[in-house]
Amino acid sequence: MQREGVFREMKLRRAYEKPSERKAREKAEAVRRHRKLLRKRLDREGY
Repeated sequence: MQREGVFREMKLRRAYEKPSERKAREKAEAVRRHRKLLRKRLDREGY
């Protein structure tokens, strides 16, 4: 369930989130995902 994001979804739905806060959070998550992908790619390629 954790891998599917159920717990995170429940936590987010507990309280109202302003649209501006949601946009900022989603952008930060996207940046985090991208950096993680780059880190994994660099580890695999051996730089």
